[in-house]
Amino acid sequence: MNFKWFLAYRYFRGRTTGSSFLSFIKIMAVAGVAIGSAGLLIALSIVHGFKSVIQEKILGYGTHISVMTFTEEPLYRGDTLTIYLHTLPGVDAAQPVIYSQAMVQTRDFVEGSFVKGVDVDGDLSKIRQYIREGVYDLSTGENGLPGAVIGARLARNLNASPGSVVTVYAIQGIPTPLNLPQIRQFRVSGIYHTGIDQFDDVLVLIDRQYARELFEIRAPKATQVELRVNNLEEIDEIRLMLDERLPFPYYTETIYQRYRNIFAWINLQEQTIPFVIAVMIIVAAFNLIGTVLIMVLERTRDIGILKTMGADDKSVRSIFLIEGVIVGIAGLLIGIFLSLAFYVIQDTWHIIPLPEESYYMSSAPVQPRWYDFVIVSAVTLLLCAMASWLPARVAARLNPLSVISYGR
Repeated sequence: MNFKWFLAYRYFRGRTTGSSFLSFIKIMAVAGVAIGSAGLLIALSIVHGFKSVIQEKILGYGTHISVMTFTEEPLYRGDTLTIYLHTLPGVDAAQPVIYSQAMVQTRDFVEGSFVKGVDVDGDLSKIRQYIREGVYDLSTGENGLPGAVIGARLARNLNASPGSVVTVYAIQGIPTPLNLPQIRQFRVSGIYHTGIDQFDDVLVLIDRQYARELFEIRAPKATQVELRVNNLEEIDEIRLMLDERLPFPYYTETIYQRYRNIFAWINLQEQTIPFVIAVMIIVAAFNLIGTVLIMVLERTRDIGILKTMGADDKSVRSIFLIEGVIVGIAGLLIGIFLSLAFYVIQDTWHIIPLPEESYYMSSAPVQPRWYDFVIVSAVTLLLCAMASWLPARVAARLNPLSVISYGR
């Protein structure tokens, strides 16, 4: 082992009589780096977890791209447009849907909602994975009532459960004796729960043929055509391609545009929180200035002896610089261990609960990523080295003739 590393390691772990204060200072320095690095890694893993969970819920609830029209009239040939869109590169599936507002009523309650008519086998979203009660079934049952899937909040407001009968009123304009709403009853087959109120409160999924009857939209017309793409990273490119190929009055909207407010909130957290927490590492690293400086003062005689034995300024400076880096490495390793322990505990026992109505999930999600550990480790060690440079330089400039007699 190089003698500079050997001495730096001995100074870091060695204990001498009367050095209890120095040991305490070193422990505090290591603890500061550990807490700072662990706090940053935990914050990053939670932010990544938030983004991943919310993005997964949004992408599971909605479809990737919707093709609509600027006019109030529905798409005239939804079937032809669907076939054309399905042939475009990057498009995995396309489906015409009927989407409009309606009133939904049970025996004692009534709520405004949106009705979405899709294929009887299901739409292009992944809403099936969020079914919490009942099953995803839009087919007509033995009692002659077609199935409907509704959100958990809407079901709670209507006091509905799987098997309940709901009445849907399709209102076109202002109701008058000459403009009566179309009415149809449905059987609640399933209730989905995403945890996002604006999703769980507004949607009723039914078979498209019954939606056509309710809103008097004859085939092959449709209010919009929904697309699912093969690769989400290409969604903007596909949107631009559609804008170029589809004539007026068609226009497209991606899921990121539709829910831009939620995605902007997620990105704001991801961008700001790491900078705020990173201050902890900066403060902890610069605490090393005082720590290493005290180490220098405690080792003044050793510095004088080393210089009289032929050690140059560079070697002395390297010894205390390495000692500061060792403090940083020790704190960093402890911080990484603490962050991984937190991940296991939170993922298993969910010790940090969250109000679902505010955060869209019942507990804080954690999703550590390997590159966060690499970046945090590199930045922490760099800051520790920079913070150790000044006291190490002070040690190198000490006069050996004066420091040998220090304390006499």
